Amino acid sequence: MTPDDVRALALALPEVTEADHHGRPSFRLGSAVLATLWDEDALNVLVGESEARAAEGGPCSLLWWGRRVSGVRVDLAAADPALVADLLEEAWLRRAPVRLRRPGPRSG
Repeated sequence: MTPDDVRALALALPEVTEADHHGRPSFRLGSAVLATLWDEDALNVLVGESEARAAEGGPCSLLWWGRRVSGVRVDLAAADPALVADLLEEAWLRRAPVRLRRPGPRSG
């Protein structure tokens, strides 16, 4: 996976935008950061601890914020597009308001 592949997956999610996050591209829903391209080879995805622990292994390692698991770091060279898409969707679902999570046509 390349940063452009990640960008396409992230920006395909409803109302996700790209913005700078301390000099790195991040993908946000409103002001909430869902994921950050740490560098050309790594993506940090902010998922819950149980989701992070379930994804750990292979291309995913736990991402720590102090003593707390805050998500996963994904090795893009080893990652499958379906895995990255699933992780981004999980991060999106954690932050999406009910109006976006409802099935059916979306406006905007």
